[in-house]
Amino acid sequence: MSTSALSPAFRLRGLRPDWLHDPKVWRTEVLAGLVVALALIPEAISFSIIAGVDPAIGLFASFTMAVTISVVGGRRAMISAATGAVALVIAPLNREHGFGYLVAAVILAGVFQIVLGALGVAKLMRFVPRSVMVGFVNSLAVLIFMAQVPEMRDVPWPVYPLIIGGLALMVFFPKITKVVPAPLVSIVVLTVITVAAGIAVPTVGDKGDLPSSLPVPGLPDVPFTMDTLTTIAPYALAMALVGLMESLMTAKLVDDITDTHSSKTRESVGQGIANIVTGFFGGMGGCAMIGQTMINVKVSGARTRLSTFLAGAFLMVLCIVFGPVVSDIPMAALVAVMVMVSFATFDWHSVAPGTLKRMPAGEIAVMAVTVACVVTTDNLAIGVVVGSVTAMVIFARRVAHLADVTAVTGPDGGAVVYTVTGELFFASSNDIVGRFDYATEADRIVIDLTAAHIWDASSVAALDAIETKYAQRGKTVEIIGLNEPSARIHARLSGELNGGH
Repeated sequence: MSTSALSPAFRLRGLRPDWLHDPKVWRTEVLAGLVVALALIPEAISFSIIAGVDPAIGLFASFTMAVTISVVGGRRAMISAATGAVALVIAPLNREHGFGYLVAAVILAGVFQIVLGALGVAKLMRFVPRSVMVGFVNSLAVLIFMAQVPEMRDVPWPVYPLIIGGLALMVFFPKITKVVPAPLVSIVVLTVITVAAGIAVPTVGDKGDLPSSLPVPGLPDVPFTMDTLTTIAPYALAMALVGLMESLMTAKLVDDITDTHSSKTRESVGQGIANIVTGFFGGMGGCAMIGQTMINVKVSGARTRLSTFLAGAFLMVLCIVFGPVVSDIPMAALVAVMVMVSFATFDWHSVAPGTLKRMPAGEIAVMAVTVACVVTTDNLAIGVVVGSVTAMVIFARRVAHLADVTAVTGPDGGAVVYTVTGELFFASSNDIVGRFDYATEADRIVIDLTAAHIWDASSVAALDAIETKYAQRGKTVEIIGLNEPSARIHARLSGELNGGH
């Protein structure tokens, strides 16, 4: 049937988002947004404390980041808000120069992210190996759990049964029905119990005062001078890089969970736009929130931009309209939700004995290094960078051992043909220099590179060194079998790397 044969109503329906014409999807997205909003409140307040700003600043940032990224972001259903990683980066700037400089840095970080996104920084994600990704996910789960530990120390004893009860509800309630997200049920039930029974336990209100009005746009209160720019630029660049790293890694993780593709370039630019908007509204900036994204996507089953938008919208509604009620939510309920998220996030299959037996030692080492770096530094970006570099070093060592040299002497003994196989680069080319017999009686040496490929200047320098060693003994060397790329780099660099010797 042609498109023209379809009714106008049917064609219009096909262009509308799923949640507009599917009540089940709409219900899932709305409830997921509500759960995320509830979980965002104590997190945003905690990150505000880390950054040294008023709790309302973190809540405003979470609101503007989520609402903006729901429109301009490249990964549907991903949650962006104020984060601990960004708070750690900008905290020294706020402490040493004041809040105005922090806001200016957030805006500049957004500009940097737009530029980096336009330059294609997202393409670097292809160089992140799977072992690093697994380590990233597992270290994320560990960090989420460790972040809940302070909420379980030096607290009244009823906190512990409340956490256990919340976990039990999230495990068993889905067996009854999945219409309402289990985390939302857990939060409501535990709040009703503590309020009705008058149980004195730490609540959301104990974290700080909730805002009573919407944020108002304005310019940062700083002198617009070159001195200001040089002061905020290093912090802005660090924030831009950390924010992009976490956001792109989270987007890749959601891609895998949902079996869908996302535009990493659009996400990079979108993060920049969201931070600029957040800065002009006096927020502390942010990036993708992995824990809240897991609540939204993996626990609640959200798949559209609606859940992201509503997470931010509900956040402000809960703070401004239902502030007194939200303040009574026991922290134990939110701790239970995050503990469940950490267990759901951890890739248990990756540490199963059967998996570890089959996995190469290098892959296990990369995963362990990634987890160790993240847990030690509390910085996911550092762990990803160190893990990726470790993987590249292990890969280089592995590939280097694949290069080989075999020699065949001619019938008359006047020539020796050396056949080189494998990839020639800095890690392998130096080894092959010692594989040649420079004391041979043959006068003519043939180096056959038909089964090899020259990748860098180190390989050309190694071949030059071999030719020089034979020339010093009065022997001639002929290199044959170069493929076109290898021939080009050899012709361009040969004889130029060792002072012409």
